[in-house]
Amino acid sequence: MVSSKDVARHAGVSQTTVSRVLNTPELVKQPTIDKVMKAIQELNYVPNANARSLVQNKTNTIVLLSGPLHNPFFVDTTTEIVNYANTKGYRVNVQFVNDKELTEAYAIATEQKVDGIILSCILIDDPIFEKLENMDIPFITYNRKHKNNRYFVEIDNFMAGYLSAQHLIELGHRDIAWVGGPLSTSTFNNRYQGFLKALEDFNVQVPKSNIIQTDTSKHDVNRAFQNLMGMEKRPTAICAGSDSLALFLIDNAILTGLKVPEDLSIIGIDNVDLSRHASIQLTTIGSVSEVNLGYLAISKLIELIENKKNCCVEITESVKVFNRNTTRKL
Repeated sequence: MVSSKDVARHAGVSQTTVSRVLNTPELVKQPTIDKVMKAIQELNYVPNANARSLVQNKTNTIVLLSGPLHNPFFVDTTTEIVNYANTKGYRVNVQFVNDKELTEAYAIATEQKVDGIILSCILIDDPIFEKLENMDIPFITYNRKHKNNRYFVEIDNFMAGYLSAQHLIELGHRDIAWVGGPLSTSTFNNRYQGFLKALEDFNVQVPKSNIIQTDTSKHDVNRAFQNLMGMEKRPTAICAGSDSLALFLIDNAILTGLKVPEDLSIIGIDNVDLSRHASIQLTTIGSVSEVNLGYLAISKLIELIENKKNCCVEITESVKVFNRNTTRKL
């Protein structure tokens, strides 16, 4: 197996010079670089990535802890994160986790030698936040944030919930339901609080039975839908806490013979790529700029890694209604 010593001997330079060419070429004169690179090509030498990472104290690896793939939001964001990181020379180790698997996922992520961590699964009161801050490794959360309000990229979730309810109210709906996710996460908690504030501001009262928090799984959303449709006075519209939940609800409606929006209006939040599909055209709330949160988060994380700065990233994107075909005026 060819070694860096063989390359140095073939090029007529020291092994230290070979290392500099591979790791800090800006410090080496061009003729020397040309000699070393020619020797590398002629000997078919492949640098040892592990050895280089020890020299540079850098692995060019980022860990991503993403939410489950049944949510198209995480499909969209993971794709953007991996693609952008790869263009910048970073590998991404991806874990898809749900909230019940967080402890194990955190352990795997923090035990690895990596250059940065990006995660979308943090809880409001998550103790991992303090540990991440003390690790001296750049990290950023997206979609969700910790109660300390640092190192995050999100949309304005409170306003997203508010606008979703306001949209339905302005269409004439009063029998409105909410189907959301765990309130232990900033995303669903803030969206739910925004929803409640809109009901208060527009003097709309809904029974407690119209408010359902799920674990976001298809099974649990199916249960929520059946409960709502089994009511004596069933809702005419549903605010879903995410596009993923809205898509599950639309599927349930169609399977039970209901037409959306003729029989039931449904609005989501996130504006995922799938919501724009011609066969779906989901009315939803999303970022005004339509920037992908995964892209925004990974670009900021790599800035932190490469600039070696510990400055906080605190980004909340403004939101608006994307009025499509799943809601209608009464």
